[in-house]
Amino acid sequence: MDVPLPHLDRPFDYLVPEALDADARPGVRVKVRFAGQLVDGWLLGRAESSEHPKLAYLEKVVSPVPVLSPDVARLARAVADRYAGSLADVLRLAVPPRHARAEKAVTAADAPTTAAPAGVPPGTADVDARAEVDPRGWRDYPAGPALLRALTEGKPARAVWSALPGEDWADRYADAVAATVAGGRGAVVVVADARDLDRLDAALTAVLGAGRHVRLTAADGPARRYRSFLTALTGDAEVVIGTRAAMFAPVRRLGLVAIWDDGDDLHAEPRAPYPHARDVLLTRAQLGDTAAVVGGYARTAEAQLLVETGWAREVVADRAVVRARTPAMAPTGDDPQLARDPGAASARLPSLAWTTARDALRADLPVLVQVPRRGYVPSVACADCRAPARCPHCAGPLALPSAQGTPACRWCGRVAAAYACPECGGRRLRASVTGARRTAEELGRAFPGVPVRTSGREEVLAAVPGGAGLVIATPGAEPVADGGYGAVLLLDSWALLTRADLRAGEEALRRWTAAAALARPGAAGGRVVVVADGALAPVQALLRWDSAWFAARELVERRELGFPPAVRMASVTGAAEAVADLLAGARLPGDAEVLGPVPADEGRERMLVRVPRSRAAAMAEALHAAAGQRSARKAAEPVRLQVDPLILF
Repeated sequence: MDVPLPHLDRPFDYLVPEALDADARPGVRVKVRFAGQLVDGWLLGRAESSEHPKLAYLEKVVSPVPVLSPDVARLARAVADRYAGSLADVLRLAVPPRHARAEKAVTAADAPTTAAPAGVPPGTADVDARAEVDPRGWRDYPAGPALLRALTEGKPARAVWSALPGEDWADRYADAVAATVAGGRGAVVVVADARDLDRLDAALTAVLGAGRHVRLTAADGPARRYRSFLTALTGDAEVVIGTRAAMFAPVRRLGLVAIWDDGDDLHAEPRAPYPHARDVLLTRAQLGDTAAVVGGYARTAEAQLLVETGWAREVVADRAVVRARTPAMAPTGDDPQLARDPGAASARLPSLAWTTARDALRADLPVLVQVPRRGYVPSVACADCRAPARCPHCAGPLALPSAQGTPACRWCGRVAAAYACPECGGRRLRASVTGARRTAEELGRAFPGVPVRTSGREEVLAAVPGGAGLVIATPGAEPVADGGYGAVLLLDSWALLTRADLRAGEEALRRWTAAAALARPGAAGGRVVVVADGALAPVQALLRWDSAWFAARELVERRELGFPPAVRMASVTGAAEAVADLLAGARLPGDAEVLGPVPADEGRERMLVRVPRSRAAAMAEALHAAAGQRSARKAAEPVRLQVDPLILF
């Protein structure tokens, strides 16, 4: 039943009236009476008898279309168990809300029970299961052609792919999907955002042709999303691509699951039970014995664990190819640079970065400047004593919206026109953090006559022309330049490296490599300047383009410290009394460690439970059972359970 109560996370038996017998098939949506109310539910199966002597009848079959396939139902149960959640919560993520008009339009032409076999496009002959697919760019990776052959042959190949600089990752994924389809199987590919989805959509259309795949994303709206879902369900499309909404897509004869840039936090579902798209797809590959590809310019510790345990094989290029494809890279904080430019240690735009940008513009090449913070001046301080400027009403940080703007609170929005520093009484403000718009303004003055474009939250550019120009972008919003950038400047590295986050170094490297990958090769004049100390491990990994080395290093450190993915951790967040109540009722494994409490938002606290990976299922089961006990006795205070959350502290 579609109810959010953990103690009701189990199947219930109902009688099927004769009038609903034909429509009441496994997988359909139904309505039933429960506790005097009419609630939604899913019909999981039919049986001749029940061990319960007295049963109520089904009230209604909402739609005769079995939208919950057996494979997806099994996957949803596994995901719920892995994340200490309820099946109903996972099914809410897996199956989009019904849209009657879209359902009628799709099912009128082809019902799920009469759909063509997966791998056979409508109106075409059967696919040659051994058709050769041109490896194209996969030839740059020694294991690449073998991966495509395995996909064509239907083998459950598992790969962790480290993409080269300048690699058109969408084309490579399109090749992998084409190989899978040539073997008569379907594929699911998940990307982080709409811009990546558009690139992959265009690449697949070029390789497979129109009508062979569908997009599945919540941003498309209820009707289009449900229509795409049904198209995959009926077998009319053998490939589904999308954001995390596509991780449960009902593809028939699934042969490949793939994810691009698995370190992006957009892959983490913000709704209970908070699954990560990478883990859902890997669970799907394990349950269905299908192939899996985890790709990115950078490698996460989780992907490295797959390689080190032997579950997946790494697909990387030879070092000679890496050197030929990598732009010339330089940090500004190492000793030779400091000897030439002593101010480089504190300057926001050291002379090396400035001259690199100038030379690229003189060569009529575009320059990309990555700035971690959006806005104009997102944080200000007293110009006299350097104390952070905070809102007198809510203590939130003050920010400047423009050069002539009045400081305003980023939390409550109140304007602080008459701000006076509570420490020294000063009224002058200075920038503590410079945003993308202020950077664009400063660089526009430094390079007069050069076009300046910004790409960020307000407007994300997909592409820019190849001539001289400045592009100031926040991480994740960098547009592709025609022919590649002549220079890429990575500013304000401290904002990424000094975050109080377990993944700070990994995330910094991920963002840097995504920007540096857009530069031309060094032989073609491409240069990358990172404003950071070259001795730092993330900077070293960037300079050598060796994220595998950094991921292995991270994994070793996390093993020593006992952090995910080397162990499994669960966060229990809520009011102090509620958290203590849940943990007191949880029959945790004997080797479980309970850490905390640590402060959380809104006056709540967080406790952490840590267990070895071999005891992860027992921990999740114990926490879910304890949550069920609290919901059964109608505990007032809610508690949020998250297994392996991205943010631990």
